[in-house]
Amino acid sequence: MNVLSFTFCGARLAAMPSGALFWQDEAALVVSDLHLGKAERMARRGGPILPPYEVIETLDRLLEDIAKTAARTVICLGDSFDDLAAARATTGSVSQRLAPVMAGRRWIWIEGNHDPGPVDLSGEHLAEYTLGPLTFRHIAQPTEPGEISGHYHPKAQVRLKGRTITRRCFLIDDTRLIMPAYGTYTGGLYSGSPVLSKLMAPNAQSILTGPTPTALPMPR
Repeated sequence: MNVLSFTFCGARLAAMPSGALFWQDEAALVVSDLHLGKAERMARRGGPILPPYEVIETLDRLLEDIAKTAARTVICLGDSFDDLAAARATTGSVSQRLAPVMAGRRWIWIEGNHDPGPVDLSGEHLAEYTLGPLTFRHIAQPTEPGEISGHYHPKAQVRLKGRTITRRCFLIDDTRLIMPAYGTYTGGLYSGSPVLSKLMAPNAQSILTGPTPTALPMPR
């Protein structure tokens, strides 16, 4: 796998090109902010009409990452559906696609602010989850070291060989890791935004997603 490995609070982790995080010692795959059903929600609310393939594309990417890593545990860090109505509209198709890979695996749905966790799907439904030195939740909080969260959909903009490149990214400092959004139709918040600059320590790093995950100082 083309990943970027690093150590966070004593745990050896790997940032994957897709925006997933893999913890090999625990065989745990972590993803955040799938926002399944966003196209349905936007059409329902009179917004722009988006191609209705994002659920399939997002889930196919997730299934591919599970196959690559042979993960025994999957942790979804909240906002797995875009809203409650989107969850109701797409739960059947999502369940049908995920059921074969959920069987025999531990699957943890963390509650998000867009949804309370997809309660109609099997798996564990938790507000947060702690495993070893790491605690998984949806939104970052003032906390002890070892927090992994999502919610903010961080992205970074950098100049490279005369071009401006924008990529989803992981943000990492000594105590906190914020995941990129995994869903196909998710926007992002630039790493230099006031909220992310305040959350992350001055020495924070970003890992840009893409074919070759790349680490660099967090753009501010």
